[in-house]
Amino acid sequence: MSSMAGKPIQCKAAVAWGVNDLKTETIVVGPPKAGEVRLKVHSNALCHTDIYTLEGSDPEGLFPCILGHEAGATVESVGEGVTSVKPGDKVIPCYTPECREPDCIFCMSEKTNLCPRIRGTQGKGVMPDGTSRFSTLDGKPIHHFMGCSTFSEYTVVAEISCAKVADETPLDVACLLGCGVATGLGAVFKTTNVESGSSVAVFGLGAVGLAVIQGAQIRNASRIFAVDTNPAKFEMAKFLGATDCVNPSDYDKPIQQVLAGGMTQWGVDYTFDCTGHTSVMRAALEAAHRGWGTSCVIGVAAAGHEISTRPFQLVTGRKWMGTAFGGLKSRTEVPKMVDQYLKGDLALDHYVTHKFTGIEGTSDAIHALHGGGCLRAVVSY
Repeated sequence: MSSMAGKPIQCKAAVAWGVNDLKTETIVVGPPKAGEVRLKVHSNALCHTDIYTLEGSDPEGLFPCILGHEAGATVESVGEGVTSVKPGDKVIPCYTPECREPDCIFCMSEKTNLCPRIRGTQGKGVMPDGTSRFSTLDGKPIHHFMGCSTFSEYTVVAEISCAKVADETPLDVACLLGCGVATGLGAVFKTTNVESGSSVAVFGLGAVGLAVIQGAQIRNASRIFAVDTNPAKFEMAKFLGATDCVNPSDYDKPIQQVLAGGMTQWGVDYTFDCTGHTSVMRAALEAAHRGWGTSCVIGVAAAGHEISTRPFQLVTGRKWMGTAFGGLKSRTEVPKMVDQYLKGDLALDHYVTHKFTGIEGTSDAIHALHGGGCLRAVVSY
């Protein structure tokens, strides 16, 4: 335990006071209670979900709050009853927990990773006991975010949200596995379980979409279509295994017609939406192979938006499915991905296109992410 174990810690954090109102502040981080872990955050990769909430696009967004959910950290201290991690351990905090309790039908099932153990309080911006571990210097509480809140030099998370990784893990790279990259890889490896020789189409070439392409290449897909309206993204897509780069703007008919019936005879075996646009979700489904095509929704749509298609698309054999965190059981499978990286079997470094230092660098990372040429901006504290 550190010398501050059991005591409040003052540190810097990027506090979102309201829509587009992010300021570096000195805050107080309380000690972990039973079943909780206080972390010293090392590195944080910026994810579009953080920006989505900061910009007010999430109607359930709570302010003031500390955003951030794609990070690498070390354990500073633990609360009562914590046994799976100890001070000094390196961890990836995960917004999808894994309680592993025998009475949790979700953790006990191989069909899902959606452990609901702390979902209710996590969605309310508080810890499992209903209170916050963050406060201003004058004692006003600050909300948590996605059970992680890593735009802070220190944070407190539930033990069941901590994926313990190897001691030699470089946290400024492994942080990518806290959300986006792990989601894309998991969507291929677990949710759809793409087989060797299959064809794959990926709509949207951000970090998640590129991770899908990388996963499809690892699975030896025979043909990988990279679909995006920004041709500047095609170089990296080809580097990761894309065989065909398709810009919908180059065609005068819907992209699903280009892919199914044009570039292929019957469609693509597996399609993935990584954009969050419902019109693209429909296009991805309708580009899927007649008879057996599977389309997976990864992108998160804006609040209130609905998907639609003609029922005939499903009657003729297509499957429409979705994934959260790539179907990965966080505490079990994230460490395995880190081990693959350490062995040289899983490349990750190419996703880090921008690096910044200090909590103040969070604003620079946001600007970089808006720039268009950024896959992941990593801020190290």
